[in-house]
Amino acid sequence: MSKIKMGIVGAGTWGETHAFIYNDHPNAEFAAICDLNRERALALAAKFNLPESAVYSDHGEMLRSADIDAVAIVTPDFAHTRIAVDCANAGKHFIIEKPLTTSREEALEILEAVKRNGVRMMVDLHSRWSPLFAIPKQSIVDGDIGEPYSAYYRLNDIKWVATDLLPWAARSSILWFLGYHSVDVLRWLFDDEVERVYSVSRAGVLKDLGVDTTDVYQTILEFRKGGIATMENGWITPNTNPNVNDMKLNITGTKGMFNIDPTHSQMLERFTETKADRPDLLVRHFIHGKPKGFAYESIRHFVDQLITGEPFLVSTDDAFNTTMVILAIMESARTRQPVVVQY
Repeated sequence: MSKIKMGIVGAGTWGETHAFIYNDHPNAEFAAICDLNRERALALAAKFNLPESAVYSDHGEMLRSADIDAVAIVTPDFAHTRIAVDCANAGKHFIIEKPLTTSREEALEILEAVKRNGVRMMVDLHSRWSPLFAIPKQSIVDGDIGEPYSAYYRLNDIKWVATDLLPWAARSSILWFLGYHSVDVLRWLFDDEVERVYSVSRAGVLKDLGVDTTDVYQTILEFRKGGIATMENGWITPNTNPNVNDMKLNITGTKGMFNIDPTHSQMLERFTETKADRPDLLVRHFIHGKPKGFAYESIRHFVDQLITGEPFLVSTDDAFNTTMVILAIMESARTRQPVVVQY
């Protein structure tokens, strides 16, 4: 397979992110788009000169009719399973925007379909391509800070994400939206699986704003080899925060540590007559018209590995195990008791 023809399910902001990569990658082609909102799909198709014949409002029809090799599933958290299983049954490789899915039963259903049909799947846990984490990971592998011992990871969003960006926020959780990345990063850096979690949560701020979802989770993760981590995920940071994300990570090893604090970096600030902000230098931006940033690199990786046949940096076990940790955190927050993760 020398050129991967990609279909995208979901024509929102992140669907466009995928389209930019497939349009830019020398060995990929943006070949079809599907969205329940046909007008939105048509608009994305027009932006990339895709013919109207390549626009669908039903993913099953796209899988049957479009000339595609693989699919990007870029739908809300709760709307992954049926599409993923149908892709596998149609013999199409696929990349899913995190999370894998939001229940144990559905996660197992997806993995069974992937195995039975002999297709390849990757969940887009793009934090692994961020230099903020990839450099510490390599340093840990090289033994620079000894054995990872403890960590603190804060990854929050401003209120706007729940109130305006995601119309389906009430049907999801900050744990699926950001906590999934947090758990994966910690698993990756510790090179270990989470054995037990204890979490508490609080709600009220977003409910008062008309979004029925939990505001914040504070969680302790205990790893099998003894490592411990504190994790905070919320989406009630004030909208005046200079960055959409509020992120800080400290990981301490037996011989050293890393401190990561990009939120408060003043490396690039922009001031106009109407606003002050800090433009995105890491996640998703353009340099000389080309898509750059680690959120694009993970999608490039999916295409590259399909072509070479080499393993994805994010395995199916990574996706499944991260899902199981999030489910355990939710149960712990509900019961206010420690919960052993069920793999």
